[in-house]
Amino acid sequence: MMAKKDKFSASVSQFISEAGLLKRVKRSGWAVLGIPESESVAEHSFRCAVIGYCLAKLEKASIADVLLMTLFNDIHEARITDLHKMAQKYITVCGPETQAFDDQVKDLPPLISSELSRIRREYVGQKTKESVISRDADILECLIQAKEYSEFGFIQAEKFMKKSPKLLKTKSARKLWQWVKNNPSNDWWQSLSNIQR
Repeated sequence: MMAKKDKFSASVSQFISEAGLLKRVKRSGWAVLGIPESESVAEHSFRCAVIGYCLAKLEKASIADVLLMTLFNDIHEARITDLHKMAQKYITVCGPETQAFDDQVKDLPPLISSELSRIRREYVGQKTKESVISRDADILECLIQAKEYSEFGFIQAEKFMKKSPKLLKTKSARKLWQWVKNNPSNDWWQSLSNIQR
């Protein structure tokens, strides 16, 4: 029989290893647009958390809850992959996403699994300030990525930028998108490198 400490270490290390799989799972919507080397789910989640932190500060919300929601929002995609909107027309994802997440956390120590389950329910419910901010961070990250892909010559990404801004709910997210939309993404590094546009 496995000792408690060994069971703890095994379940946590397996969860960490599974999260690492997200570095290899590509965001499928970008492939539909013809973007060959699109971002991974892990790359999306990282910047989503950075955006979530900024929005939580600006909106005076719980930074910890927003960071947890943005970091773990897509963890289930390690098991069921990322399904673009066209696939979601035929495949209901809500049930499988929940089942995959529940299976992922069920063997974790209760102090971890209970918190992650609470955060997941809160995010899905979209009733708290933190859950709304986290969803805005997810949408805003996709918008910023679409703009960057567009600037890199993938003009099909501009289609994403037409409908999604209307989904942003917080004042800070809408204001930030207006700035990003109207300014080149490369300004920050071009000014550091003294490169003229």
